[in-house]
Amino acid sequence: MDKMLENGIALAERVRDIKVSFIVRISEDAAARKKAGEDIISLGTGEPDFDTPDFAKAAAKAAIDRGETKYTANSGTAELKTAIVAEYARKGMAIETGNVIASAGAKQVLFNAFMATLDPGDEVIIPAPYWTSYVDIVTICGGVPVVVTTRGDNGFVLSPEQLERAITPRTRWVLINSPSNPSGAAYDGDQMRALLPVLQRHPGVGLMSDEIYEHLVYDDFKFVSALEALPELSGRIFVINGVSKAYAMTGWRLGYGIGPKALISAMSVVQGQATSAPSSISQAAAVGALTGPRDILAERRDDFMRRRDLIVSGLNAIDGIACANPRGAFYVFPDCCGLLGRTTPDGERIGTDMELCQYYLRAAGVAVVPGTVFGAPGHFRISYAYAQSALEKGLDRIAVASAALV
Repeated sequence: MDKMLENGIALAERVRDIKVSFIVRISEDAAARKKAGEDIISLGTGEPDFDTPDFAKAAAKAAIDRGETKYTANSGTAELKTAIVAEYARKGMAIETGNVIASAGAKQVLFNAFMATLDPGDEVIIPAPYWTSYVDIVTICGGVPVVVTTRGDNGFVLSPEQLERAITPRTRWVLINSPSNPSGAAYDGDQMRALLPVLQRHPGVGLMSDEIYEHLVYDDFKFVSALEALPELSGRIFVINGVSKAYAMTGWRLGYGIGPKALISAMSVVQGQATSAPSSISQAAAVGALTGPRDILAERRDDFMRRRDLIVSGLNAIDGIACANPRGAFYVFPDCCGLLGRTTPDGERIGTDMELCQYYLRAAGVAVVPGTVFGAPGHFRISYAYAQSALEKGLDRIAVASAALV
């Protein structure tokens, strides 16, 4: 990005090399192609195709009817914080309302936390593959992302040895995402506990755990929160969560963070000078979601699991692609190295996952996201948060396009 805009205004160094998310660009490109009349199937966005539950919408409507359309407390309403405290009490974790902040989406929770804790040059350890926004948010907040490449044969889980090697005197946080976007990887209790001795040796390092997909885990896997697995570190654990994924409430823009009261207070200061409180109506809807019937969570999880099985089976039937069975979230992250080096019917050599994804869009009309943007070349990501008919059609097209490579 050029330093100067057309009108002569200088850009801050923190944003010069940061662009709009590649995932957003892929989605917008696919949408533009569809609008222009092309037959495009987009499997790139992590947004459930379900509707927001009726009980959450009813709570929002009731709040409007009661006139609850004014500013709320900066860090969230007492009703929402109480609902979050009760949510964690059901899972056996004791927190207080002072440990909670509500924000305009989980992404803002992350931004507030890093803005409140990072000085220029401070480091954040981020295992790869990672959600693309992590690196950019750390950078904007003045921090230095320290990317640690995890292995597929280890379930894309950060090992204690890798964590130990990555820590320096400037390390402030290690950021994990379980279940993960983009890989669907998740830490079980033993894998989480294995990090404890390392973190105990480095008391200045906090653990930030993005748990937005906690309700979407499959088979016999049991989700475990960092707060639950590592109670010894509760004073330096920060959890990110929200209602966007499990309750299909992406557009409501409501996320929340749970952490030490001093951190929550500092984040509230940041939020107060940025957006102030999240929408009062979105907060009411979130209360409705968190206190409403819970059977919908299992129903939607089971639906996603059926889609996962369809996608994994279909991809593994394609020569050159190997797809592991993810533990959670609604993404698969297949290894496509077996296709790299092959040639398209037009004589173009496919040398990278970026070129393969461009080929799928061009030749098959299917939009998927290359692993390179997640820090894991040689893979691509498919979201199965789409209707089964779209998934089946997309799989068929990918299979035909892949078979045409020689």
